Amino acid sequence: MAKIITTKKNNISTEITAEEYSYNSANANWFPGHMLKAMNKIKENLKRVDVVLEIRDARSPLATSNISFTDTIKEKPSLIVFNKTNLAKAEVISLWEEWLNKKDENFIFINGLDKNSVTKIIQRSKDILNKYKKDNDNLNKKNRLKMMIIGLPNTGKSTIINTLSNRNASKVADKPGQTQKELWVKASNDLDILDTPGVLAPTISNKNQALQLSALNAISERIMDAEDTACFLVEHLLMNNAEKVKEHFKIENLTNNLVETLNQIAKVRGCILNKNEFDYERVYQVVINDFRKGCFGPVSLERPPVVTTT
Repeated sequence: MAKIITTKKNNISTEITAEEYSYNSANANWFPGHMLKAMNKIKENLKRVDVVLEIRDARSPLATSNISFTDTIKEKPSLIVFNKTNLAKAEVISLWEEWLNKKDENFIFINGLDKNSVTKIIQRSKDILNKYKKDNDNLNKKNRLKMMIIGLPNTGKSTIINTLSNRNASKVADKPGQTQKELWVKASNDLDILDTPGVLAPTISNKNQALQLSALNAISERIMDAEDTACFLVEHLLMNNAEKVKEHFKIENLTNNLVETLNQIAKVRGCILNKNEFDYERVYQVVINDFRKGCFGPVSLERPPVVTTT
C-alpha cells in the first residue's frame, strides 16, 4: 500500500498509510461567511450568463474541483478550464485528457498567460452553447456572449480575464481570496465576463487534497501548517522531479530521504540557528516559495484515478 510522509514539530518524518492519513476538515474553517455569500451570488447570476467557466489548476485537476459547483451549474452550459499548463507536466496532462474524454466532460487545458491559448476558450464555449441549445436565436440576436468565471482561490481566474480583455481588469495577487466581489468585465465588443470570488468546497475530504491546495496557495497558510505542506512537496519532488531539486539547490549527493534533503537545503540556504541547529521553519518557507515560483520545472501533483478490476 502506498505510504505518505508526514511530520510533527521538531520530530521529522513518520510513515503512515493512506487510511491512517485522514483529515478532519471540521478542525479548519474551510468555508468562511464571504464564500457562502459568493456561492449564493453565483446561483443568482446563472440566469444572467450564457455559459459558466470553472477554472481549475492543471497541476491538480481533481483537488482544485468543487462539488458544489457541479451541483449548482448542472443545468447550465459549462466548460472546465484547466489553467497553468505551463507549470504542469505535458505527459501527465495527456493522461488527464484521455481520462476526461472517457468521462465525456467539456474541458480545455490552457496557459492563462498565453493569449492564443486563452482565446480558444471563447470558441470552445460557443461550441458548447450551440450544442446545448438547439435553437440559438437568442444568442445570435444579441450577438454577445456572457460568461461567468468560477473556481477555487488562486486558480488564475483573474489572469484569464485580463488576458482576454488585454488589460488589468481584474485584480491578480499571489495570495488567495483577492477577488472579494463580483465584477463585470467587458472583454471585447462581443464578450462580457462576470468575475466571481474564489470559493472553496464546504469540506475537504482528505489531507492529501488539503496539502495540494496549500501547496498551490489556494488555501490560507493559517489553515494548513507550512511543515506539512513543505514535507509533502519535498517527498513528491524527490519522487517525480529529483533532478530539478538537485539542480535548483545545487545538492551533489541527493538522496530520496526526506530528512536528509531538508537538512541539505538548510545548509545550502543558510537556514541555521545559533547552536548550529537546522532552522526547519525557514526551510519549509524556502521549499514552498520556490515551488510556487516554478523553480522545479513542470510539476503535476496528481494523476488520473486508476480503476482496478478484480
